[in-house]
Amino acid sequence: MYEFVTEQTQDAYEQYASSHPDGNFLQASVWAKVKKDWDSVRVLSRDEKGRVRGSMLLLIRKVPHLPYYYLYAPRGPVCDTDNKEAFKDLIDAARQVAKERRGYIFRCDPGYRADDENYKNSARYAGLTLLPAGKNFDGVQPNFVFRLNIENKTEEEIFSAFHSKTRYNIRLAERKGVTVRLGTREDLPRFHEIMVETGERDHFGIRPLWYFEHMYDVMHPENLRLYVAELNGEIISGTIAIYYGDKVWYLYGASSNAHRNTMPNYLLQWRMIQWAVEKHCRIYDFRGVSGDLSEDNPLYGLYRFKKGFSGELVEFAGEAEIVFKPLVKKMVDVGQKILR
Repeated sequence: MYEFVTEQTQDAYEQYASSHPDGNFLQASVWAKVKKDWDSVRVLSRDEKGRVRGSMLLLIRKVPHLPYYYLYAPRGPVCDTDNKEAFKDLIDAARQVAKERRGYIFRCDPGYRADDENYKNSARYAGLTLLPAGKNFDGVQPNFVFRLNIENKTEEEIFSAFHSKTRYNIRLAERKGVTVRLGTREDLPRFHEIMVETGERDHFGIRPLWYFEHMYDVMHPENLRLYVAELNGEIISGTIAIYYGDKVWYLYGASSNAHRNTMPNYLLQWRMIQWAVEKHCRIYDFRGVSGDLSEDNPLYGLYRFKKGFSGELVEFAGEAEIVFKPLVKKMVDVGQKILR
């Protein structure tokens, strides 16, 4: 059976969501606070003995100019994929919310691998439609990521496994005088300037400064670190890393057009990996890459950079959905196409 989380049960939610092998910071209670322009509910599933067997953070957002709501579980639900009843419990909770909040669609993209047949069976049992997965950042969350297993490994063991060119570039950055420190809130405007520079160079959109400031205020210092790379006292590159459960994620990165030959991004990655080791994590997650591994793909450089750290390319199962109001979905899809 499912229940909506209250103040009395929020510890049970967080304990389960953070300790599950498929747990993700996007399912953390603190992430709901980051997404302040969304409503949210948290859900638990329990077995007949009252033991927690599943959890889900559900974000809820009104469609502009329409009296309907979009329901989204980023990297959720979280449960053992062979437990069909727990999975269905959590999806049934989403159905209830949709009924109460005029939800026109529920969508999720859980952190299960693409070859997990148990998940596919549980999803279909719960009434979800599995969507075809793209290869080039087609969904809300990346479908392909690089993950580095660091469980019970020393820094020396991890570093020695990197590609020789990656090790060389980390050392080169240090020889060139690049230093990395933990950034403060006061460094965020400069970080954002470099983010804008990066977005213009690599052709992707950038969130406003207030978003990063709010994320920092909500998640720092327990779950978030800002790292900045400096050369001669000038910030030339920066990253945001997130810690939750048994993982650290590389969430955002920015690099100035100047001094790129000093390889600050390699040193930044190594410092974030070192944080993951310090926190006794199991996984360091480099986040998204393209699933199209052809060298003529414009995104191949990102893949090559992350591959140099000797992680594993992981393909997730992709998005799944339940459409409650097909006509509303058609209207929203047309509107979004016009806006694009």
